[in-house]
Amino acid sequence: MDSQGQTTSLQRLQNVEKRIVKVLELAGGVMDELASPVGPRKDLVQNHCLEFMQLIKDIQVALRDEIKSACEYRPFEKCDYGPRIANDISYKKVEYVISLLDAMQQNIDDYHSPDSK
Repeated sequence: MDSQGQTTSLQRLQNVEKRIVKVLELAGGVMDELASPVGPRKDLVQNHCLEFMQLIKDIQVALRDEIKSACEYRPFEKCDYGPRIANDISYKKVEYVISLLDAMQQNIDDYHSPDSK
């Protein structure tokens, strides 16, 4: 990954971290409200719960996207090492086959030459 891609990914993960902190604050707010001596305020608990669930969904989507992005990352996709090595191996194979064909041609020539009879 280039540094710009890393920074962007790190920024997105930092935003996820902030959402997680917000989720924990919401959960704490609901717990405080439930423990209130006057009893919980239904509208406040309901709003906190709705916001909590929305943030959980957003966190799941963001993390899923980051995991997908990390899985698609190919650090050496522009590297030509593999193709170069494959080319070198193919070249050596062709050289070997040519040497065998040359040897076979030499045997055929020796067989058909008048000196060998």
